[in-house]
Amino acid sequence: MRPHELPEIRHLPLFRDMLQGSFETLMQGAYAQTFPAGLELIRQGDPADFLHVVMEGQVELHAQWAGRECTMAVVRPVGTFILAACIRDAPYLMSARTLERARIILIPASDLRAIFHRDTEFAVSVINELAGCYRAVVRHAKGLKLRTSRERIASYLLRQSVLAGNVPSFVLPVEKRLLASYLGMTPENLSRALKSLDAEGVRVDGSRVIITDRAKLSALARPDPLIDGPDPEGASAGVALPPVGRLG
Repeated sequence: MRPHELPEIRHLPLFRDMLQGSFETLMQGAYAQTFPAGLELIRQGDPADFLHVVMEGQVELHAQWAGRECTMAVVRPVGTFILAACIRDAPYLMSARTLERARIILIPASDLRAIFHRDTEFAVSVINELAGCYRAVVRHAKGLKLRTSRERIASYLLRQSVLAGNVPSFVLPVEKRLLASYLGMTPENLSRALKSLDAEGVRVDGSRVIITDRAKLSALARPDPLIDGPDPEGASAGVALPPVGRLG
């Protein structure tokens, strides 16, 4: 493990409050690996052997059923997956693959569970992390069920602008095919919907988004804190597509 990686992992909300001895014990069993792009890291249904910490690159969490597939999240540095399966010693509910060359720290799930039972502060951090993930999933489900496709896209683009400091222009943080899947659409429907937003204050040029009229875009998106957030502090477990210009 590289010298700078331990402080970066320690700074994550999941690990920052645990006892130093517990953290050192956890890191003794951890090891780093570098994976090429397009490699399957875990498969849904397999036992949860490791908590993964993404230090470099991007990892897509995805699910399959009956020949269909959808993107659940994209994890960027420094972020973790999949905590719930590790704590419960249960099968992974999602698969994961690298979108680009990635460096990942693997922490044995058995060590994680052992320290969870011994270190109260770590247990509290785990609960807070899982609660944050749960709330993020509920918000996303509400958006999928209550908003039209155009409203979902508008709210996503407006949220990215806000997270980047209310910038009028930004580059999408992921490929459009991943965004379409995350928003419950086909790539073709996403492309048509993006073109239809010209009249709603948004112009898209490749992966570049230009907000030409924020008031019109807001009128379509109708931001709602009970759907769009934010919560006080986001979880680091990769439960949504990454925001523009941020790494955690």
